[in-house]
Amino acid sequence: MPAFAETHDLVIYGGTSAGIAAAVQAERMGISAIVIEPTDRIGGLTTGGLGQTDIGNKNVIGGIAREFYHDIWVHYQKPQVWKWMEKPEGNFKGSGQTITSDDEKTQWTFEPSAALKVYRDWVERDGIKVVYSQRLDRSGESKATDRGDGYLINKPGTKAKGVSVEDGRILSITMESGETYSGKMFIDATYEGDLLAAAGVTFTVGREGVAVYGETFNGNQPVLSTHHDLVNGVDPYVKPGDAESGLLKWIDPNGPGKVGASDHRMQAYCFRMCLTDHPENRIPFVKPKGYEEADYELLFRNYEAGYKGVPWINSSMPNRKTDTNNRDGVSTDFIGQNYVWPQGSYEEREEIRDKHLLWHQGLMWSLANHPRIPENVRTQVSKWGMTKDEFTEGSGWQQQLYVREGRRMVSDLVMTQAHCQQKETAPDPVGMGAYTMDSHNTQRYITADGTVKNEGNIEKGGFTPYPVGYLSIVPKKEEVKNLLVPISLSASHISFGSIRMEPVFMILGQSAATAAAHAISEGVPVQDIDREKLHERLLADEQILARPGTSSESAIIPVKDIAGTVADDNDAELTGDWQRSALAMGIGGGYHHDGGHAKGNPATATFTLTAPADGNYSIQLASSAHGNRSTKTKVNILVHADPSEHTVNQKEVPALDGLWIPLGTEDLTKDQKIKVIVSSEGADGFVVIDAVRLLRAD
Repeated sequence: MPAFAETHDLVIYGGTSAGIAAAVQAERMGISAIVIEPTDRIGGLTTGGLGQTDIGNKNVIGGIAREFYHDIWVHYQKPQVWKWMEKPEGNFKGSGQTITSDDEKTQWTFEPSAALKVYRDWVERDGIKVVYSQRLDRSGESKATDRGDGYLINKPGTKAKGVSVEDGRILSITMESGETYSGKMFIDATYEGDLLAAAGVTFTVGREGVAVYGETFNGNQPVLSTHHDLVNGVDPYVKPGDAESGLLKWIDPNGPGKVGASDHRMQAYCFRMCLTDHPENRIPFVKPKGYEEADYELLFRNYEAGYKGVPWINSSMPNRKTDTNNRDGVSTDFIGQNYVWPQGSYEEREEIRDKHLLWHQGLMWSLANHPRIPENVRTQVSKWGMTKDEFTEGSGWQQQLYVREGRRMVSDLVMTQAHCQQKETAPDPVGMGAYTMDSHNTQRYITADGTVKNEGNIEKGGFTPYPVGYLSIVPKKEEVKNLLVPISLSASHISFGSIRMEPVFMILGQSAATAAAHAISEGVPVQDIDREKLHERLLADEQILARPGTSSESAIIPVKDIAGTVADDNDAELTGDWQRSALAMGIGGGYHHDGGHAKGNPATATFTLTAPADGNYSIQLASSAHGNRSTKTKVNILVHADPSEHTVNQKEVPALDGLWIPLGTEDLTKDQKIKVIVSSEGADGFVVIDAVRLLRAD
């Protein structure tokens, strides 16, 4: 060990949300810690634009993670922070699915600058030492290669120059600058898994095929990838119809590949834009230097083939700002252009980031200004722009690319689809996952009919919160004995799509630091700590390690448990763009919603029910109350020749079990069929479909 090495009990590489939560917990447990952040900003994506908290069930967020959302709430109680809009009377209610109640004293939507302030306040409050702009010397690190079936995995044991290991224990890590940090325990809190790879730990990159872990949603899935796609009929060739003219940019000539097979492809990255429509704070979209019109030919052709929407999810944030994310076939995701990132050199990553930035800036300018974009879209997009008071060093653009997935450790416990769906239960829980299994698109390919489509988008939910097991955040004991990995943990590609939420990373960061402190006090490898004592400490620190049994947000009600004759949304005839909710709640395995974009082509859902006997029946629509719901949901009931028309307020649900909205009553005869048609036409918020039932009025 170099004589000049700085020594701490716990060395945390990566000042992400997980890294900061780990440092706070280390201080509370009385062990010394240091956070080494490769950039000049802490917080990762939580301060990098992802202010719309994705989780699926906020009732499983506890400990330091919940403290963060409480401190966000405290921040927004101060009138002076409301510069660009008036402070709302209650808690700020954005347009997302994780909206707090007014009596909860937590807030789940926030500006990047607010998140950064909370983390900086924590650092100052707890005296946490943070070193900025120090990058690990990764020269000589192990690389994952194809084992012969498309599955990429490295040969463990190969150490990078910047990691000193002796008898399976990391002694110190050295930066490119030569600065060295030694410790008893280490945490890799990077999105890429840089430290675990440099330490010689087994990892994988890309997508496992369905055969690797017996999953059904992993690997190459062109059949399942039907959402966030181009419309039908988009020509892939430079000269439409002429294959000899060559492909447009970024279409994979080798795609889509064998269904269910392993491959090297990564779900797409983007920037989570923070936009505003406030004139005094808005920076208009500008054509970037290096803009090439041909780069956006697929965007133009998608519109010309019939696409009518605005390709973004523009979620509202405090102070007339947004967290803006990818939507539909050609959007902010730069599909297929990030494969090198997880194992790439720092120089390669900078080049990839720059290309993503050029794509993103050019996309926004095109949507706001290009004559091949429909006028109504240009009018809407041009009202928005980057914010002057966020990411000021980049004129509103952040340094943090949305790295949705990097390397993933392969340990003694690999979290898989079976754990998410609770066909298997991970032992020794250190946190809870709750989001749908979500992967963004990975490639563009040519279909059999000569058009272009996207592949890789998988959104599979309908399960309740599930435990994340301790062994998934530590390497195999024979590899490294004093490393914990709360972000690039041991998980398959598809299960990682559920786990990869910022609140979960904070939770696992806290649990990792707790385990590190126990390993130090017990004098054992992290794999051998007393799990019962760990469990007790996590619970004492208000971590949530089991699904709340009484939470309406976490309840899936089987159809067989519902009184009356029930038609579930899974049995309805659907037209238009319905999306399965990420929330694990509702009847029969979750519900669908229209995405809140009713101004496009209306979506309809037709439920068919059969009266079991003669009688007078109440016709009822199942819906969960929420501030983002439509108050003008159209419902038609077909019983007789003429339909009866109804307008339903889904923002408020009457007290019929807090679930059922009565639509009216009808006298029906045995075996008489009725249809209930729910439409998003004219809606002023999210339209939700869960179930419809007939209940005897007597």
